[in-house]
Amino acid sequence: MSELNEQGNALLNLLADGEFHSGEKIGELLGVSRTSVNNYIKALQEIGLDIYKVTGKGYCSATPLALLNEQVIKKESGFEHIHVDQILASTNQYLLDKIAKLPNGQTCIAEYQTAGRGRRGREWVSPFASHLYFSMYWRLDAGIEKASGLSLLVGIATVNALEKLGIQGVGLKWPNDLYYQGKKLAGILIELNAQASDVCHTVIGIGINVRMPAEQGKLIDQPWSDLNSITPQPVDRNKLSALLIKELHSLLSSYEVKGLSPFLTRWFELDCFINQQVNLIIADNIQTGICRGINEQGALLLEIDQQIKPYIGGEISLRLANN
Repeated sequence: MSELNEQGNALLNLLADGEFHSGEKIGELLGVSRTSVNNYIKALQEIGLDIYKVTGKGYCSATPLALLNEQVIKKESGFEHIHVDQILASTNQYLLDKIAKLPNGQTCIAEYQTAGRGRRGREWVSPFASHLYFSMYWRLDAGIEKASGLSLLVGIATVNALEKLGIQGVGLKWPNDLYYQGKKLAGILIELNAQASDVCHTVIGIGINVRMPAEQGKLIDQPWSDLNSITPQPVDRNKLSALLIKELHSLLSSYEVKGLSPFLTRWFELDCFINQQVNLIIADNIQTGICRGINEQGALLLEIDQQIKPYIGGEISLRLANN
């Protein structure tokens, strides 16, 4: 399933203005009974749209909806290899399934994911037309070794794009999260298709909380934030997508040539945990120390008993020691 049916789209476009519409008016528009109208409303609610009913007034979307527009994103980014879909299992999986024939920089963005995933197999809550579900294919000719610091670079590119929208105060948590005032704002999932001594095909997945519906927020098992609670103006997801595409193209091209070294200073500026006591959870073991940033390979630097040791890759999680 990649899109709503004709009636679903008609109802979605009607409710996008954030105004009340009577069940009778909706039924006439869709050519269906009042009972069917209620079923269509429930179907939209099930994919995360916050729609409510007031007796005597009708149905209303809790907030006006601004849908993704492929042509607008192409024009504002200056890049053509962009695909926008309504409903996908996963934007990452969409690209992974086509990875053998993708042009470098091919981007996929969706309004809704039925099986969005985060790091370590976790589900990524993906309500319809609420957040940014974004994936980009990038070919690393230097091979899989170059992928070790990739999520850190992508984090920097994402913060850069947000700052160009006027959003300040977003930080990075090693290796793949964006935080705002101690709450998770976005996550990064890098998936690889590579063999030793060969080119490395990467799919870069980025999920950004833009406007979290209250009911969907209850499904998340950690403190979270969204862009619309940070900034007084609603975030234009088309503009954000275009900025993110431009930042990724720019930084990834530089990264392939120069590695992570030129970006270390920027990481240290954005590191949420720098010089704080942290717990590093490695499988069933916990290492406690002081976070001293990262090295040129993207490894976390942890100071324990006045000795600094790098940690990288695998099933590692980082937490503040007092949490």
